[in-house]
Amino acid sequence: MARVCQITGKRPRVGNNVSHANNKTKRKFYPNLQKKRFYIEEEDRWVTLKVSASVLRTINKNGLSNVLKKAKAKGTLVI
Repeated sequence: MARVCQITGKRPRVGNNVSHANNKTKRKFYPNLQKKRFYIEEEDRWVTLKVSASVLRTINKNGLSNVLKKAKAKGTLVI
């Protein structure tokens, strides 16, 4: 499965490892993804989403339905 957040669309970024001798080799920075089950009250069902840790904080702050609504309007929602 792809390492992509289903709400924000965050995906691995490419950068460099830099040694003390300033040698640069390619590496990837992965998002902090967690698999989490959420209960959607409006639909009376459970869904499992792969979300980043920052989205978990946003869901705790704003609520799942608001976050899903914004992601759908933005076009990043993948369910």
